[in-house]
Amino acid sequence: MSKVDEAREILKQLGLPKTELAALTLLALCGLKERDKWKNATRKSLGLSKGIMAFVNENYGKSYAPNTRETFRKNALHEFVLAGIVDYNPDNPTLSINSPSAHYAISSYFVQVVKSFGTDKWEKEIDLFNTRQGRINEVTRKGKEIFQSSLILPNGEEVKLSAGQHNETQLAVVNEFLPFFAPGSVLLYIGDTADKNLYMDKDGLHKLNIPINIHSKLPDVIIFDPQKNWLFLVEVVASHGPMSLKRIKELNALLDKCPAGKIYVTAFPDLKEFKKHSQNIAWDTEVWIAEMPEHMIHFNGDRFLGPR
Repeated sequence: MSKVDEAREILKQLGLPKTELAALTLLALCGLKERDKWKNATRKSLGLSKGIMAFVNENYGKSYAPNTRETFRKNALHEFVLAGIVDYNPDNPTLSINSPSAHYAISSYFVQVVKSFGTDKWEKEIDLFNTRQGRINEVTRKGKEIFQSSLILPNGEEVKLSAGQHNETQLAVVNEFLPFFAPGSVLLYIGDTADKNLYMDKDGLHKLNIPINIHSKLPDVIIFDPQKNWLFLVEVVASHGPMSLKRIKELNALLDKCPAGKIYVTAFPDLKEFKKHSQNIAWDTEVWIAEMPEHMIHFNGDRFLGPR
């Protein structure tokens, strides 16, 4: 078998996704090329783009682009972390969830298990590992909701968002959009389908003259860049509408005393959802799609990202 097929067999016995992408991710984390032996697997911390994806492209003839990072996270790394075969940020566990220094490493226990693949010790080792971890699929099922719904707030507090596509997209805005398109910015507000005011920086909102009473009708996420004095107003579309002309007028009236430059963003979970609402999106606004986190669609003709 090829190395990819062998990796798939390992993942199969763990009850994990055995796609080519997942297999390649495992091989990268083990530092194994096509001709290497499993006994030579190593444990080394790797970032996603310049580590895991670069290894796969260089050693397995692939051409994964930077905008496929979220695919690696959702379809391989999240599952690996929850299954206990990969450690998240082992070199610095205090890193925030959206840190650009985020990294992964095969767990020190599992790398020893992997080294036995292809030997007469393999069946015993994998059985012991599965017993130690419990039923892998059950752990993944229970843990996925926690992993996907946890948010580290600016004050270091961890909060849980209720389950659902809307909140998952909100998390992607904080974890993907903010560091890539608004580096150095701070989160001022994020709602929740079960708690409209899940997190609110009252002092920060007050300084910008943003009303915070129960009738404010704030967008789903508010981000502020203090260096540029830009205010990102993000409406998340999973069930409700986008930044339409009507919504823009409503927000302009709400924020008429706010001195910051306003950037209106509609965030979609995927391209399919974007297509449903594309005709209702107002000009001079931005569109961000979570499944393509490093790209932006500018509904503004001659201008790029910036206030109007």
